[in-house]
Amino acid sequence: MLTVDYDRLVVEQGQTLLDLGCGRGRHTFEALRRGASVVASDLDAGVLKEIRDMASAMRLEGQTDADCSCVPGDATLLPFDDAAFDRVIASEVFEHIEDDQEGYAEVARVTRPGGLVAITVPRYWPERICWALSNEYHANAGGHVRIYRRQEVEAKLEGAGLRPYSFHHSHALHAPYWWLKCAVGDAPPSRAYHRMLVWQIEKGPSVLDRVESALDPVLGKSLVVYAQRL
Repeated sequence: MLTVDYDRLVVEQGQTLLDLGCGRGRHTFEALRRGASVVASDLDAGVLKEIRDMASAMRLEGQTDADCSCVPGDATLLPFDDAAFDRVIASEVFEHIEDDQEGYAEVARVTRPGGLVAITVPRYWPERICWALSNEYHANAGGHVRIYRRQEVEAKLEGAGLRPYSFHHSHALHAPYWWLKCAVGDAPPSRAYHRMLVWQIEKGPSVLDRVESALDPVLGKSLVVYAQRL
């Protein structure tokens, strides 16, 4: 389940890509399949080990011949050289960072001139509903510290020397799940909805995919902004 559109980001064989705040590696694995060499970076050493093991399995199975390395890293102080990457993805990262402008500056620093960046954050109005329904949703250690509007993301990218060139919204079917989760917690309605989402991800029914694509502009849970390093 990708949030970033790899065609808009123009991910191709032979590129170097940083998956910043990689989580369990969904964007890392797709980039590897496309032939990009990936550095997966996260604060969680456990998920980095899982990604390393999965990337090794992908190579053994012939799914990729690209390199993958896993590096612990803080988004506000990245352990990489200037202009080290052709592409950078930071998916659902910046809403967690107090000094987010420093994070945008670091993303710009490690992207080569002319390179492309994809930033994803929760969309303003679905996120606002979650905050209204549940304080626990965001007010916890490592939780969300802000709600972005698209114009704010674009302004901070521009302030860091990155020129926005496209945006879209993703995961429309996920917004109602989080509203349910915030309203009733881990109760039968939210568990049932979660099972449906897992089924969609694993089975990929085309009808649901078309429904979600149609709803994304209105209901999409995530905002995705693309920018180019000047």
